[in-house]
Amino acid sequence: MKQVQEISFPYTPDWQKKVVKWALQHFEYVSFHHPQGLPYPEDGFKTLLLAGHQEIPFEELDHTAGFKGGILSYDLKNRFEKLYSRNPAIISCPDLLFFAASLRISFDENLQTCLLASSVQDPSQLRDAIDGWEDTSTPTQVGPISKLQSKEEYIRIIRRIQEHIAEGDLYELNYCMPFSADYQSINPAALYWALAQKSPMPFSSLFKAGNLWLVGASPERFLKKQGNSLLAQPIKGTIRRGSSKEEDQRLKHLLRSSEKEMAENLMIVDLMRNDLARIAKTGSVQVDELFGIYPFAQVFQMISSLSAQLDPEVKFTEIIQACFPMGSMTGAPKIKCMELIERYEIFRRGWFSGAIGYIDEEGDFDFSVIIRSIIGDQDGNKLYFAAGSAITYDADPVYEYDECLLKAKAIMEVLTSFD
Repeated sequence: MKQVQEISFPYTPDWQKKVVKWALQHFEYVSFHHPQGLPYPEDGFKTLLLAGHQEIPFEELDHTAGFKGGILSYDLKNRFEKLYSRNPAIISCPDLLFFAASLRISFDENLQTCLLASSVQDPSQLRDAIDGWEDTSTPTQVGPISKLQSKEEYIRIIRRIQEHIAEGDLYELNYCMPFSADYQSINPAALYWALAQKSPMPFSSLFKAGNLWLVGASPERFLKKQGNSLLAQPIKGTIRRGSSKEEDQRLKHLLRSSEKEMAENLMIVDLMRNDLARIAKTGSVQVDELFGIYPFAQVFQMISSLSAQLDPEVKFTEIIQACFPMGSMTGAPKIKCMELIERYEIFRRGWFSGAIGYIDEEGDFDFSVIIRSIIGDQDGNKLYFAAGSAITYDADPVYEYDECLLKAKAIMEVLTSFD
């Protein structure tokens, strides 16, 4: 690999937006992450831009040096378990895609400085090229959003899932409903910043892989590794924000005291403990926080944090194989839930409910769960997104349907704002 050269310099928010647009037009693969200044247990993503042209096979990730950006499709489950995905794909997404970052820009949001590192061009010349670049991005014009499942059909399926729970097949299942739209033209960067403003999240992401793109505002971490420590932070439990401070506090208390939401959260915590135990040092898995309530622009979320210690020789690919996909997006027990998700959902999830993130040169990494995200195809001029909730025996199908619409609200408002 060519030697990496670096320069540091001050930046403005406008320059940050410009370099993201520039990277989208000059690189085959781009991954941009931003925590949006939100407090989060163990912090959100670093503010980081990675770009490159070289894809890395999954089997070679553990042996490839340098920074890497990547995305995992929910359907990667089929590689790890005896499962399949035969539902129709709204957009065809690769099961996984990682790339070597020949360009890396790390932003210090506090000091408004950045580090530009490149292995393909002199960083000073690269900065001059970016400064002199004229943005020729197309405007965003999105057609009507289609809800691909009726309320009546959704309720019918939820009741069928509850029959499985009553029969002892499972405890809870994360069921998702899809939305799609065609578009005349789209500017993923403009869409990203609009969604970030409407719904700022600690794991906001913008990803490009050839003709495919993703704009995400995720509140949920999948896995974070620092040294030999591994952190997981599943979310289960959602309630809307109030229109006043008093209503906000009432709703927050309602979520905190909900036996149903706590039971859902605890089931996923137990599932995650089991996943982590497969690759952790014996006895090192622990729950650091249970039922934490955290505020976001649209909702309160119930978040639990688990940690584990790894042996140094445990590889990234082994960690993913043991823990993917995140239990909060399947239910418990995981394998049975994934079988029933395939039976009852009406679409192939693709990148939705997978994971996105980055691996650094030391092998540390951070990945979020792909929710509250839009996935698009520039060749087909189509996009889709989805929303889901945890279905338990005593869940109210109408309430769960409304919860899905609440989770999709920010995306729908952003897409219609470009009309």
